[in-house]
Amino acid sequence: MAVELTQPNLSVRTHLKRTDASSSIFQLDVDFWIPPGITILFGPSGAGKSTLLDCIAGLITPDEGRVTISEDLLFDSATHINVPAQKRHLGYLFQSPALFPHLTAQQNVEYGLSDLPTADSANAAQKILKLFRVETLASRKPAELSGGEAQRVALARSLVTQPRVLLLDEPLSGLDADLKNSIFADLRAWNEANRIPILYVTHDRAEVDALGERVVAIDDGKIIRQGSPREVLDAPRNQRLALASGFENLLAGTVKDVRLEDGVMRVSLDGSSTVIEVPLGFAKSGDSVRIAIRAGDILLALERPVGLSARNILQGTLKSVEQRSATMVCKVEAGAVFDVHVTLSAARALDLHPGRELWLVLKTYSCHVVT
Repeated sequence: MAVELTQPNLSVRTHLKRTDASSSIFQLDVDFWIPPGITILFGPSGAGKSTLLDCIAGLITPDEGRVTISEDLLFDSATHINVPAQKRHLGYLFQSPALFPHLTAQQNVEYGLSDLPTADSANAAQKILKLFRVETLASRKPAELSGGEAQRVALARSLVTQPRVLLLDEPLSGLDADLKNSIFADLRAWNEANRIPILYVTHDRAEVDALGERVVAIDDGKIIRQGSPREVLDAPRNQRLALASGFENLLAGTVKDVRLEDGVMRVSLDGSSTVIEVPLGFAKSGDSVRIAIRAGDILLALERPVGLSARNILQGTLKSVEQRSATMVCKVEAGAVFDVHVTLSAARALDLHPGRELWLVLKTYSCHVVT
């Protein structure tokens, strides 16, 4: 595993091999670097995200590799350097705030500043509690704080020591969207002033869209893609990444023909006569492929549409419709079963009910070939 950082940069090259209780072997084998700013480490459960953070933090020792912050070596198997976790000067925040229950919010924040005079420590704690908008809670103990308040205090405690790198392992997974966005805004404001690399672990696409400047996608212990959120998650090339990115439809098929001049392929869906057009990919005629399509990218119509640029117009039958929050989830049989999401008003206007004959409309570039 390798990770690199600049200004400071984090650079990591790491290999780790582990065997669990069931004798299954997991290998983490990565090589990447991240600059100052917020980088999302994204992937499905079991991909190796938390293990990677533990290697960077020094909680796990890789079998081989190198971890540096700019020119400062934290781990190097070749020269037998392995700086202890407590001396790496990193911030690490987990899903649980892990605040000391017997200390107040301010005392929790001051805990990492024991080398400072009491007055300076108190002043630093008060400033960062104010930055994260919990200064009025300074005298409260963790049991008196809400989940969002506790995570704000924990974040303040992680940052008050001015770490060189901040590692965040799904710290806001239990909070609602409005609370998350409020904390995201405060974190971005802090980092605008301090400019350190922040590596934020999540498998929640909404958090990526709200926070991410860049994304490192990981699966099965390997980095499978890096880039902007749109580059990585709007056009996934990996089946598990597609599912984690929110592509509800994953359809098996066979490449029927490749049309180089048009930049497309036609794929016959397994078990049916349905053929859909997809962007030109890595496959050739006769190859088995899977097509990932977001449920929200499919349009419904009561009559066959005409005069559209969309190339995939499929006739189908509505099998079921179910309300989930402000979305109607429809399952439509059209050679394969498609999940389709529409608004409540659209469902009323179309009078959606099981047995209704419908037409599905899919743009070619809404269909993604994945491995």
